[in-house]
Amino acid sequence: MSLDGFVAGPEHEMDWIFEHPASEGWEEIMEATGAIIAGRNSQAVNERSALGATKAPYGGRWSGALFVLTHGPYDPPEGITALSGDIRDAIATAQAAAGAKKVELFGSDISAQAFAAGLVDEVVVHIAPVVLGDGIPFSPGSGRVDLELVGARPGQGVTTLRYRVRR
Repeated sequence: MSLDGFVAGPEHEMDWIFEHPASEGWEEIMEATGAIIAGRNSQAVNERSALGATKAPYGGRWSGALFVLTHGPYDPPEGITALSGDIRDAIATAQAAAGAKKVELFGSDISAQAFAAGLVDEVVVHIAPVVLGDGIPFSPGSGRVDLELVGARPGQGVTTLRYRVRR
């Protein structure tokens, strides 16, 4: 996310994120993740990313179930399952695939739906040293969510903040 709270530019562009080195601790997050649910626009970033030959999350170093939640037609590439419908059903499907591991959400709309449904336990934010000025906000329209800081890890440019959702 940019310092001013945008996860993507005005047209869902995210190429700017690849200009910044990954923060320390991403390996721990990756290893704890058993499934990922991405929105269609977030998956499009992966599909056009400059991370090399693979377009898989975490540069291909992660393995698990990858779901794309979309309202429109989508012909997913091999290894991705398309889902439609309610966020509760999507998260239940992903959690079943993740087993004892966590489900990670990619995308502001997906996150807003999960916040509104009360399905978010933890938030991990990687803050890049850039101000975009406009774009797609972190979680549009999800309403107030109170958080408790459980960790902060500065990196070389990117800082990672970890919060627990207060109930």
